[in-house]
Amino acid sequence: MTAYSRLMDGLYLLCMAIAAVALLIMVTVIPIGIFSRYVLNDALSWPEPVAIICMIIFTFIGAPVGFRAGTHICVSMMTDRLSPANQRWLLKLSDLLMIVTCVVIFRASYNLCEAMWVQTLASLPMVTYGEMYLPIPIGAVFTLLFVAERLINGDQSQRAIVTLGGTH
Repeated sequence: MTAYSRLMDGLYLLCMAIAAVALLIMVTVIPIGIFSRYVLNDALSWPEPVAIICMIIFTFIGAPVGFRAGTHICVSMMTDRLSPANQRWLLKLSDLLMIVTCVVIFRASYNLCEAMWVQTLASLPMVTYGEMYLPIPIGAVFTLLFVAERLINGDQSQRAIVTLGGTH
C-alpha cells in the first residue's frame, strides 16, 4: 500500500464521519421542527435550513465515500459481457470522464460559492449561501483525489478499510 492510499484512507474515514454526523443532525432537527410546528403551534425558523445544509454536506461529502467503495449506482449489464481487457479499458475511460465531471462541478460550484459568499440565509443569518454550498466544490476535489487513487493504485473497494461498513 502506498503513502497516497494511506492518505486516502484517512480522507475516506473523515468523509464518512462528516457525512454520518450531518445525517444524524439532519434526522434530529427535522422532528424538532415538526414537533414545534404541529404540537407547540410555534414554527421555528432554523430546522429547515439546518436540514438543507446537512443534506448538502451528506450528499457531497458522502459521494466520494460511495465512489471509493464502489457502492454508487452503476449499470453493468453491458460491461459484464465484455472481455476483461475491454472492461479495464472502459473503467479507465470512466475514470477519465469522472475527472472531467469533477473539474466541471468544481468550477461551477466554486463560482457559485464565490458569487453567493456574502448573501446570508434569511432564517439563519450567521450562514451565507456561499458557505452553505461550500461542500459541493470540496466534495468534487475529494472525489477527484479518489479517482486519481484508482487510476494510480487500482480499485480500492475490496480493501478492509473500505469494506468497513459491510456494504460488499
